Amino acid sequence: MAATGSATIRAVPPTTFRGGEILGIRIPTVFEENDGKVCGGCGQPIEGTPFRISLLDTVAAEVPDSWARRARLNPGPHQFHADPACFHAWARARDILICRLSQVREIMRPVAIPGPAARWGVCDGVHREAHEFVNA
Repeated sequence: MAATGSATIRAVPPTTFRGGEILGIRIPTVFEENDGKVCGGCGQPIEGTPFRISLLDTVAAEVPDSWARRARLNPGPHQFHADPACFHAWARARDILICRLSQVREIMRPVAIPGPAARWGVCDGVHREAHEFVNA
C-alpha cells in the first residue's frame, strides 16, 4: 500500500477467474465468443484491432438534423478487416459509390450524388480533381 496525501491507494489484484466452479455452482465461461468485433463487410470475426472508418463531412451543416428524423448516413465508426475489399463489400451492400481517385482511409467524406433518388458516394478528400464515382 502506498499513501498519497490523505488518500490511500491499494493495488488491485488481477482477475484470474477463467470459468469453473464457485461454491459448487458451475460457471461455464467462453471468452472467444464474447468478442463483438465483426467485420462490417464480410461478417467474419476480426482478430486484433479492427480497421475503423468514419464517414465525416468536412463542412458542418447549416442546421443540425432533428432528433426526430433518421440520419441520412450513419457516420460510424464502422469496423472492417484491413483489406479494402471488406469496405467495398460494405459500401456495395448499401448502394454507396466510391470515388475512383481515393483510397480507403480512416476518415471518408460523404458526398451527396445529384439525381432524382437520394444516393451517396464516399471519398477520402485527398485529391484535387473532380470526383469520379464508381460502384463499389
